[in-house]
Amino acid sequence: MWRPSTAEVKRRLVHASGSGMPLLYILDLVDWRVLGYLFILASVVVTVLEALRLFGGLDWRIYDELTREYEQDNVAGYALYIYSQTAVALVFAPHIAVPGMLMLTIGDPISGLLGSAPVGEMKSLPTLGAMFTVCFALAAPFVVPVVGVVAGVGASVVGAVGATLADGAKPVVAGYVIDDNLSIPPVACVGIAAMLWVVA
Repeated sequence: MWRPSTAEVKRRLVHASGSGMPLLYILDLVDWRVLGYLFILASVVVTVLEALRLFGGLDWRIYDELTREYEQDNVAGYALYIYSQTAVALVFAPHIAVPGMLMLTIGDPISGLLGSAPVGEMKSLPTLGAMFTVCFALAAPFVVPVVGVVAGVGASVVGAVGATLADGAKPVVAGYVIDDNLSIPPVACVGIAAMLWVVA
């Protein structure tokens, strides 16, 4: 039976803490434009940190705790996590982008605690089912009020399927692992937007 390690639990808690950024908008503490600026600033900061880690010898202990083996010589997941959210914040409307962000910050850590799979292999069906359920529940409250029940439910399903597939396996392309921190928000948001375009 899968049991997450202490390091894995720590990674997932840090992962979930990233919900604070979209929550600033959800709680109406900042408007959408300001949130975009905050994500751009965060992207600049993590770019500098990654440049120092990869090329400047920066070796903080936290990197040993929170990065995986395949990230040691590549851009780490935490940076991809920020980049993907920044991208959807700049490209999509809030009712599309916020669900994609939350699927990453909440859905992914829940899925990760329920099960894992080696790079290139798919997670178990129960873990995929849990990921889909959580992602749909995160999307519908944002999409349905804007576009209506039928279109909103359909778009939420498509977005949740996209996020689930992105989370379910980490494919290797040209020797580089496609991390779900990078893929979940854009795949989910493109799915939601495409479905809304079809039914509009």
